[in-house]
Amino acid sequence: MRALTVERYGDKAGVRVGEVPDPEVGADDVLVRIEASSVNPLDRMIRDGELKTILPYKVPFVLGNDLAGVVTEVGSAVTRFVVGDEVFARPDKNRIGTFAELIAVHQDDVAVKPATLTMEEAASLPLVALTSWQALVERARVQPGQKVLIHAGSGGLGTIAIQLAKQLGAHVATTASTANVDLVKSLGADVVVDYKKQAFETVLHDYDVVLDSLGGDTLLKSLDVLKPGGKVISVAGPPDAALARELGANPVIRLVMSALSFRIRRAARRRNVTYSFLFMKASGDQLRELTTLVEAGKIRPVVDTVFPLESAREALEYLEAGRAKAGKVVVKMT
Repeated sequence: MRALTVERYGDKAGVRVGEVPDPEVGADDVLVRIEASSVNPLDRMIRDGELKTILPYKVPFVLGNDLAGVVTEVGSAVTRFVVGDEVFARPDKNRIGTFAELIAVHQDDVAVKPATLTMEEAASLPLVALTSWQALVERARVQPGQKVLIHAGSGGLGTIAIQLAKQLGAHVATTASTANVDLVKSLGADVVVDYKKQAFETVLHDYDVVLDSLGGDTLLKSLDVLKPGGKVISVAGPPDAALARELGANPVIRLVMSALSFRIRRAARRRNVTYSFLFMKASGDQLRELTTLVEAGKIRPVVDTVFPLESAREALEYLEAGRAKAGKVVVKMT
């Protein structure tokens, strides 16, 4: 099968499309003919080896973390799916590889594709939708009337998180560029801070939750908009010891991660708020919950550009260069 493989960490030239063996199908697996995948910042981080400590993929490996496609084979223990089902998924972190024509995925990580979406739209959802759910529903437990700040509202994660937060009954603020103010308002944002004109930390106050996808100074300044007892949940800040424990890392790695996040955790404590790092998990059950919202018209995907598989490396570089105007960059296999 054709696939985009990483042959050397940290080398863009070491990422290329070529022939690789078809995947083996386990008893609990479904084999999916992938119709479309989508590009995430996580793909760049994996390509560059930034996560080797916690995700030690052995090169060469196939890149990609989102998929939509059709089931072509089921394992002997599969009960949820049959051949011909249209599905979407974010595979488990140990079984990535969606920039490919085929993938074997555990049935627990897969859900039937929302009937209202195209393959390209469905492929844009799993990772960002699951991240939004796990941040806002599971970890923050957002309640009606609470105030939530979502950074980079026009990005892949932001476009979905805004819509989910509104469905949870939150008052939602977001940051966006001038060109995307109308878009994020149409997604449900109550307050939009144009970061080219205003500093969000001087405008927003007394928020319950911040979902950060930018890290750095933005993460640190986000502490200032929280009320006492508030939470900042980041997918871009330094990982913490809780993540290391979750991943089953050894004591040395736990210590390293604790040290990496010491500064932001200390700053959070001084303000009587909390910081946590989120590394989302695959979940077919949560995708089914999200499908209900999608099919009811409560959440809609935003797709920026579609690239063919042969240009998957260029799609990754397009996202990395910040050329995407809004939403997700998608790779189409056929």
